[in-house]
Amino acid sequence: MKKIKISSETIGEVFAALTEENPKTAKMFYSSLPIEGKANLWGEEIHFRVPVPIPKEKGRIVVESGEIALWLESPSFCIFFGKTPTSTEKEIRAFSQVNVIGKVEGDTEIFKNVPQGEKISIKKAIENPSD
Repeated sequence: MKKIKISSETIGEVFAALTEENPKTAKMFYSSLPIEGKANLWGEEIHFRVPVPIPKEKGRIVVESGEIALWLESPSFCIFFGKTPTSTEKEIRAFSQVNVIGKVEGDTEIFKNVPQGEKISIKKAIENPSD
């Protein structure tokens, strides 16, 4: 299972494992790394645009805290760590369909400290020439 490293001044380094739920999307995203962006906050979600074409796979709107995804409408990387403005009492909801590609390892509470506009970097956790 491939891993990525998400880093910023506020969070330091956090790791996430890619999953097989949307393998084409995960592979395209992983092969495009490293990527940087500025945090946009939408409730307890961080997102920013990425230069990655996103295929239609198993998109969904209901997500779990800690899941990472790519938003289909405007190619963006998303980190879900709590309720968004469209969430219900029982569900964390994305604005619209996202392709979930992985899950953050560890406590997601740290993302609550990230300020709007902070630079977020995403890299392969282990640089491997065969990746």
